[in-house]
Amino acid sequence: MKLVYMGTPDYAVPPLKALYEAGYEITAVVTQPDKPVGRGRKIQECPVKLLAKELGLTVFQPERIKRAEAVEELKKFEADVFVVAAFGQILSREILMMPRLGCVNIHASLLPKYRGASPIQSAVLNGDEYSGVTIMQMDEGIDTGDILFQKSIKLDENETGGSLFDRLSVLGAELIVEALPAIEKGDFTPIRQDSEAASHTKMISKEEGKINFAKAALSVERQIRAMNPWPSAYTFMEGRQLKIWAAKSESESSDAAAGTVLYTDKDSFAVACGEGVLHILEVQLEGKKRMGAGDFLRGVSLKTGDRLG
Repeated sequence: MKLVYMGTPDYAVPPLKALYEAGYEITAVVTQPDKPVGRGRKIQECPVKLLAKELGLTVFQPERIKRAEAVEELKKFEADVFVVAAFGQILSREILMMPRLGCVNIHASLLPKYRGASPIQSAVLNGDEYSGVTIMQMDEGIDTGDILFQKSIKLDENETGGSLFDRLSVLGAELIVEALPAIEKGDFTPIRQDSEAASHTKMISKEEGKINFAKAALSVERQIRAMNPWPSAYTFMEGRQLKIWAAKSESESSDAAAGTVLYTDKDSFAVACGEGVLHILEVQLEGKKRMGAGDFLRGVSLKTGDRLG
Protein backbone atom coordinates (compact mmCIF):
# COMPACT_ATOMS: atom_id res chain seq x y z
CA MET A 1 0.00 0.00 0.00
CA LYS A 2 1.26 3.46 -0.93
CA LEU A 3 0.49 6.40 1.32
CA VAL A 4 1.03 10.10 1.74
CA TYR A 5 1.57 11.17 5.34
CA MET A 6 0.46 14.60 6.58
CA GLY A 7 1.56 15.88 9.99
CA THR A 8 3.56 18.60 11.71
CA PRO A 9 4.21 18.49 15.51
CA ASP A 10 5.76 15.94 17.87
CA TYR A 11 2.42 14.11 18.16
CA ALA A 12 2.68 13.13 14.48
CA VAL A 13 6.23 11.73 14.73
CA PRO A 14 5.61 8.24 16.25
CA PRO A 15 2.92 7.32 13.67
CA LEU A 16 5.20 8.29 10.78
CA LYS A 17 8.05 6.27 12.24
CA ALA A 18 5.77 3.27 12.86
CA LEU A 19 4.40 3.33 9.31
CA TYR A 20 7.91 3.50 7.87
CA GLU A 21 9.11 0.64 10.05
CA ALA A 22 6.01 -1.40 9.10
CA GLY A 23 7.18 -1.27 5.48
CA TYR A 24 4.59 1.03 3.95
CA GLU A 25 5.68 2.93 0.87
CA ILE A 26 5.44 6.57 1.90
CA THR A 27 5.48 8.51 -1.36
CA ALA A 28 5.60 11.90 0.37
CA VAL A 29 5.42 13.59 3.74
CA VAL A 30 3.35 16.77 3.73
CA THR A 31 3.97 19.23 6.54
CA GLN A 32 3.74 22.92 7.40
CA PRO A 33 6.32 25.39 6.04
CA ASP A 34 9.35 26.19 8.17
CA LYS A 35 8.67 29.10 10.53
CA PRO A 36 10.74 31.62 12.52
CA VAL A 37 10.65 30.99 16.28
CA GLY A 38 11.99 32.57 19.45
CA ARG A 39 13.44 36.01 20.04
CA GLY A 40 16.00 35.58 17.30
CA ARG A 41 13.28 34.54 14.81
CA LYS A 42 15.48 31.68 13.66
CA ILE A 43 13.88 29.48 11.01
CA GLN A 44 13.01 26.08 12.47
CA GLU A 45 11.96 22.85 10.80
CA CYS A 46 9.05 21.00 12.38
CA PRO A 47 9.50 17.58 14.07
CA VAL A 48 7.81 15.64 11.27
CA LYS A 49 10.02 17.21 8.61
CA LEU A 50 13.14 16.40 10.63
CA LEU A 51 12.15 12.72 10.85
CA ALA A 52 11.17 12.58 7.18
CA LYS A 53 14.58 13.92 6.19
CA GLU A 54 16.26 11.40 8.48
CA LEU A 55 14.32 8.59 6.79
CA GLY A 56 15.11 9.90 3.30
CA LEU A 57 11.47 10.64 2.44
CA THR A 58 10.20 13.28 0.03
CA VAL A 59 8.92 16.37 1.88
CA PHE A 60 6.27 18.75 0.55
CA GLN A 61 5.55 21.99 2.47
CA PRO A 62 2.68 23.94 0.87
CA GLU A 63 1.76 27.36 2.21
CA ARG A 64 -1.90 26.58 1.47
CA ILE A 65 -2.72 23.01 0.57
CA LYS A 66 -6.05 24.00 -1.01
CA ARG A 67 -4.36 26.09 -3.70
CA ALA A 68 -4.49 24.67 -7.23
CA GLU A 69 -0.71 24.34 -7.55
CA ALA A 70 -0.53 22.41 -4.25
CA VAL A 71 -3.34 20.09 -5.33
CA GLU A 72 -1.57 19.38 -8.61
CA GLU A 73 1.65 18.62 -6.73
CA LEU A 74 -0.20 16.20 -4.43
CA LYS A 75 -1.51 14.27 -7.44
CA LYS A 76 2.08 13.42 -8.37
CA PHE A 77 2.56 11.45 -5.14
CA GLU A 78 0.40 8.53 -6.17
CA ALA A 79 -1.06 6.97 -3.04
CA ASP A 80 -3.83 4.62 -2.00
CA VAL A 81 -4.55 6.57 1.19
CA PHE A 82 -3.60 9.81 2.89
CA VAL A 83 -2.84 9.46 6.61
CA VAL A 84 -3.24 12.67 8.59
CA ALA A 85 -2.09 13.47 12.15
CA ALA A 86 -2.22 17.06 13.42
CA PHE A 87 -1.27 18.48 10.02
CA GLY A 88 -2.63 21.95 10.73
CA GLN A 89 -4.44 22.75 7.47
CA ILE A 90 -7.94 21.87 6.30
CA LEU A 91 -8.16 19.58 3.27
CA SER A 92 -10.50 20.41 0.41
CA ARG A 93 -13.06 17.96 -0.94
CA GLU A 94 -10.86 17.53 -4.03
CA ILE A 95 -7.98 16.34 -1.84
CA LEU A 96 -10.21 14.15 0.33
CA MET A 97 -11.41 12.33 -2.78
CA MET A 98 -7.96 11.99 -4.34
CA PRO A 99 -6.72 8.60 -2.94
CA ARG A 100 -8.85 5.52 -3.62
CA LEU A 101 -9.18 4.78 0.11
CA GLY A 102 -9.72 8.39 1.05
CA CYS A 103 -8.05 10.25 3.91
CA VAL A 104 -7.89 8.94 7.47
CA ASN A 105 -7.08 11.01 10.53
CA ILE A 106 -5.38 9.96 13.78
CA HIS A 107 -7.32 12.10 16.26
CA ALA A 108 -6.31 12.33 19.92
CA SER A 109 -9.71 11.78 21.55
CA LEU A 110 -12.55 9.31 21.70
CA LEU A 111 -14.75 10.97 19.12
CA PRO A 112 -17.32 12.47 19.03
CA LYS A 113 -15.92 13.89 22.28
CA TYR A 114 -13.41 16.72 21.84
CA ARG A 115 -13.43 17.52 18.18
CA GLY A 116 -11.03 20.31 17.28
CA ALA A 117 -7.61 21.61 18.21
CA SER A 118 -7.02 20.82 21.90
CA PRO A 119 -8.50 17.42 22.80
CA ILE A 120 -5.52 16.39 24.92
CA GLN A 121 -5.50 19.42 27.23
CA SER A 122 -9.30 19.26 27.43
CA ALA A 123 -9.26 15.69 28.75
CA VAL A 124 -6.91 16.69 31.59
CA LEU A 125 -8.66 20.00 32.26
CA ASN A 126 -12.02 18.31 32.63
CA GLY A 127 -10.76 15.50 34.85
CA ASP A 128 -11.68 12.71 32.42
CA GLU A 129 -11.05 9.16 33.55
CA TYR A 130 -10.32 7.94 30.01
CA SER A 131 -8.98 9.36 26.77
CA GLY A 132 -7.85 7.66 23.60
CA VAL A 133 -7.28 7.77 19.86
CA THR A 134 -9.76 7.59 16.99
CA ILE A 135 -8.94 6.62 13.42
CA MET A 136 -11.62 8.40 11.42
CA GLN A 137 -12.53 8.70 7.75
CA MET A 138 -12.11 12.37 6.96
CA ASP A 139 -14.89 14.44 5.43
CA GLU A 140 -15.30 18.17 4.88
CA GLY A 141 -16.19 18.87 8.52
CA ILE A 142 -13.82 19.34 11.47
CA ASP A 143 -13.38 15.82 12.93
CA THR A 144 -16.92 14.87 11.88
CA GLY A 145 -16.18 11.80 9.73
CA ASP A 146 -17.07 8.18 10.43
CA ILE A 147 -15.23 6.40 13.22
CA LEU A 148 -13.22 3.45 11.89
CA PHE A 149 -11.19 2.33 14.92
CA GLN A 150 -10.73 3.47 18.53
CA LYS A 151 -8.51 2.63 21.48
CA SER A 152 -8.75 4.07 24.98
CA ILE A 153 -6.37 4.52 27.90
CA LYS A 154 -6.93 5.48 31.52
CA LEU A 155 -5.52 8.79 32.71
CA ASP A 156 -3.10 8.80 35.63
CA GLU A 157 -4.07 10.90 38.65
CA ASN A 158 -1.03 13.10 37.97
CA GLU A 159 -1.52 13.19 34.18
CA THR A 160 -0.30 16.34 32.46
CA GLY A 161 -1.01 17.62 28.99
CA GLY A 162 2.54 16.64 28.07
CA SER A 163 2.40 13.10 29.42
CA LEU A 164 -0.97 12.40 27.78
CA PHE A 165 0.33 13.90 24.53
CA ASP A 166 3.21 11.41 24.56
CA ARG A 167 1.01 8.43 25.45
CA LEU A 168 -1.60 9.19 22.80
CA SER A 169 1.00 9.73 20.07
CA VAL A 170 2.37 6.24 20.77
CA LEU A 171 -1.15 4.80 20.92
CA GLY A 172 -1.96 6.48 17.61
CA ALA A 173 1.13 4.94 16.04
CA GLU A 174 0.09 1.47 17.19
CA LEU A 175 -3.50 1.90 16.07
CA ILE A 176 -2.81 3.22 12.56
CA VAL A 177 -0.46 0.31 11.84
CA GLU A 178 -3.18 -2.10 13.00
CA ALA A 179 -5.90 -0.26 11.10
CA LEU A 180 -4.41 0.14 7.62
CA PRO A 181 -4.53 -3.55 6.61
CA ALA A 182 -8.21 -3.67 7.60
CA ILE A 183 -8.88 -0.41 5.75
CA GLU A 184 -7.23 -1.81 2.62
CA LYS A 185 -9.38 -4.97 2.79
CA GLY A 186 -12.54 -3.11 3.75
CA ASP A 187 -12.64 -5.23 6.89
CA PHE A 188 -14.28 -2.72 9.23
CA THR A 189 -17.65 -1.20 10.05
CA PRO A 190 -17.76 2.60 9.94
CA ILE A 191 -19.64 4.19 12.83
CA ARG A 192 -21.39 7.45 12.15
CA GLN A 193 -20.71 10.07 14.80
CA ASP A 194 -23.55 11.22 17.01
CA SER A 195 -23.46 14.97 16.46
CA GLU A 196 -25.65 15.57 19.52
CA ALA A 197 -23.02 13.91 21.72
CA ALA A 198 -20.17 15.86 20.17
CA SER A 199 -18.09 18.41 22.06
CA HIS A 200 -15.69 20.91 20.58
CA THR A 201 -12.29 22.31 21.59
CA LYS A 202 -10.44 25.39 20.41
CA MET A 203 -6.81 26.33 20.08
CA ILE A 204 -5.14 26.89 23.45
CA SER A 205 -3.77 30.41 23.98
CA LYS A 206 -1.13 31.61 26.45
CA GLU A 207 -3.79 33.57 28.33
CA GLU A 208 -5.55 30.34 29.28
CA GLY A 209 -2.62 29.51 31.53
CA LYS A 210 -3.45 32.39 33.89
CA ILE A 211 -4.67 31.05 37.21
CA ASN A 212 -7.80 32.33 38.92
CA PHE A 213 -7.58 31.24 42.56
CA ALA A 214 -11.28 32.07 43.03
CA LYS A 215 -11.98 28.76 41.30
CA ALA A 216 -12.03 25.45 43.17
CA ALA A 217 -8.59 24.09 44.07
CA LEU A 218 -9.27 20.90 42.09
CA SER A 219 -10.07 22.95 39.00
CA VAL A 220 -6.84 24.94 39.38
CA GLU A 221 -4.81 21.76 39.85
CA ARG A 222 -6.26 20.34 36.63
CA GLN A 223 -5.45 23.58 34.83
CA ILE A 224 -1.84 23.39 36.01
CA ARG A 225 -1.52 19.81 34.79
CA ALA A 226 -3.35 20.44 31.50
CA MET A 227 -1.18 23.44 30.60
CA ASN A 228 2.06 21.60 31.34
CA PRO A 229 4.33 21.99 29.36
CA TRP A 230 2.60 24.62 27.18
CA PRO A 231 1.52 27.32 27.66
CA SER A 232 2.12 26.57 31.37
CA ALA A 233 -0.05 27.82 34.25
CA TYR A 234 1.00 31.03 35.93
CA THR A 235 0.16 33.68 38.48
CA PHE A 236 2.00 36.78 39.74
CA MET A 237 4.09 37.44 42.83
CA GLU A 238 4.98 41.07 43.57
CA GLY A 239 4.53 41.90 39.89
CA ARG A 240 6.68 39.05 38.58
CA GLN A 241 5.27 36.07 36.75
CA LEU A 242 5.32 32.84 38.74
CA LYS A 243 4.80 29.66 36.76
CA ILE A 244 3.35 26.78 38.72
CA TRP A 245 4.44 23.43 37.34
CA ALA A 246 3.02 21.07 39.96
CA ALA A 247 0.43 21.34 42.71
CA LYS A 248 -2.02 19.19 44.65
CA SER A 249 -5.52 20.18 45.71
CA GLU A 250 -6.95 19.41 49.13
CA SER A 251 -10.46 19.81 50.52
CA GLU A 252 -9.30 21.92 53.47
CA SER A 253 -11.49 24.90 54.30
CA SER A 254 -10.28 28.47 54.68
CA ASP A 255 -11.88 31.86 55.22
CA ALA A 256 -8.93 33.67 53.62
CA ALA A 257 -9.32 35.51 50.32
CA ALA A 258 -8.51 33.51 47.19
CA GLY A 259 -4.80 33.65 46.38
CA THR A 260 -3.72 34.14 49.99
CA VAL A 261 -0.72 32.14 51.19
CA LEU A 262 -2.04 30.17 54.19
CA TYR A 263 1.19 28.59 55.36
CA THR A 264 4.54 27.29 54.17
CA ASP A 265 6.44 24.13 55.04
CA LYS A 266 9.66 22.42 54.01
CA ASP A 267 8.55 21.30 50.54
CA SER A 268 5.46 23.32 49.63
CA PHE A 269 3.22 26.26 50.37
CA ALA A 270 -0.57 26.38 50.58
CA VAL A 271 -2.78 28.90 48.79
CA ALA A 272 -6.46 29.57 49.47
CA CYS A 273 -8.87 28.96 46.59
CA GLY A 274 -12.56 29.60 46.11
CA GLU A 275 -13.11 26.07 47.33
CA GLY A 276 -10.39 24.03 48.99
CA VAL A 277 -6.65 24.68 49.23
CA LEU A 278 -3.89 24.30 46.66
CA HIS A 279 -0.50 22.98 47.79
CA ILE A 280 2.18 24.34 45.44
CA LEU A 281 4.97 21.83 44.80
CA GLU A 282 7.04 23.13 41.87
CA VAL A 283 7.46 26.66 40.52
CA GLN A 284 9.49 28.94 38.30
CA LEU A 285 9.82 32.64 39.07
CA GLU A 286 10.29 34.96 36.10
CA GLY A 287 13.97 35.04 35.15
CA LYS A 288 14.79 31.98 37.28
CA LYS A 289 15.03 28.24 36.69
CA ARG A 290 12.32 25.72 37.48
CA MET A 291 12.59 24.31 41.01
CA GLY A 292 10.81 22.55 43.84
CA ALA A 293 8.76 24.75 46.17
CA GLY A 294 11.15 24.04 49.07
CA ASP A 295 14.16 25.42 47.20
CA PHE A 296 12.06 28.35 46.02
CA LEU A 297 11.00 29.24 49.57
CA ARG A 298 14.61 29.27 50.74
CA GLY A 299 15.43 31.95 48.18
CA VAL A 300 12.47 34.33 48.48
CA SER A 301 10.52 36.08 51.20
CA LEU A 302 7.09 34.48 50.98
CA LYS A 303 5.06 34.34 54.17
CA THR A 304 1.60 33.64 55.51
CA GLY A 305 -0.84 36.33 54.43
CA ASP A 306 0.92 37.25 51.17
CA ARG A 307 -1.27 37.30 48.05
CA LEU A 308 -0.63 35.76 44.66
CA GLY A 309 -2.34 36.94 41.49
